[in-house]
Amino acid sequence: MGWLATWEAFVKTVELGSMAAAARRLDCSRAQVSKQLAELEAAFGVRLVERTTRKLHLTPAGEVFFQQALRVLAQLKETELAVQHVVDTPTGILRITASIAFGRLHIAPLLPRFAVDYPQVQCELVLTDRALDLVDERFDLALRLTDAPPDNAVARKLAVIERRICASPAYLGRRGVPRTPDELAHHDCFAYSGARTESDWTLRSPSGALATVPVRGKFQISHLDGILDAVLGGHGLAILPTYVCGAQLARGELVAVLADHEPVTSFGRHVYATYPASRVHLPKLRVFLDALERAFTPVPPWERA
Repeated sequence: MGWLATWEAFVKTVELGSMAAAARRLDCSRAQVSKQLAELEAAFGVRLVERTTRKLHLTPAGEVFFQQALRVLAQLKETELAVQHVVDTPTGILRITASIAFGRLHIAPLLPRFAVDYPQVQCELVLTDRALDLVDERFDLALRLTDAPPDNAVARKLAVIERRICASPAYLGRRGVPRTPDELAHHDCFAYSGARTESDWTLRSPSGALATVPVRGKFQISHLDGILDAVLGGHGLAILPTYVCGAQLARGELVAVLADHEPVTSFGRHVYATYPASRVHLPKLRVFLDALERAFTPVPPWERA
């Protein structure tokens, strides 16, 4: 659009009264403005400006062109603003994936408010505990619990995940409260193994020493929601992330035991929002990331009680 620069040089010369002033406004040289005016007159085959030593005067043709150029440049500016508005407006389908328990408890509740704030964005939330390939499966965003976010994605840390060994007051009243890690071997414990009936729990003491204890239970459940229900029902102990059990601990429906020992698991201690680098500038992703920041920082919702 080289003609656009030429037209702007002409309009600024007329408005400011000299080529030197136009050159200063357009951040170019006076010779460049003079050349552009000459090219414009050559293209139309008429003189547009009468040059004197003191002042520029528009010719009749120049008057007509000046008015038309003003109108066209104004329309172009309006068009540019309209297009930029569309580009900057969050719109389209936003595909999100999260683990089942975390997504159900802490991502799905954000969507109704987000839908009100951004009616032109349609969110699709896929809940799965399987790590999906964001690019191959066309996801814009994944919420992942990990300490090592994927190298091929942009990662933004949202929150720290704490874990507690939990039991119901009824279970502890019936079986007693374990006072040392070794005593866990004599309790019904839910592992994350699912199909196996026994596993090991590793705990870090306040001094940093690690203790590994074999634990078992009468039955096992492969999903956090099911484990939480079983623990609430008084059927045993489990290591649970506070994003799952925080509310129940606050209400006294669950009790944390061996609270001075930190459970060490293969699951991550951080929640990351991860997304492909190709999605970085998408307005729909940007505003959802802002919504996540508001929801999870400076303190995540499950810790506020």
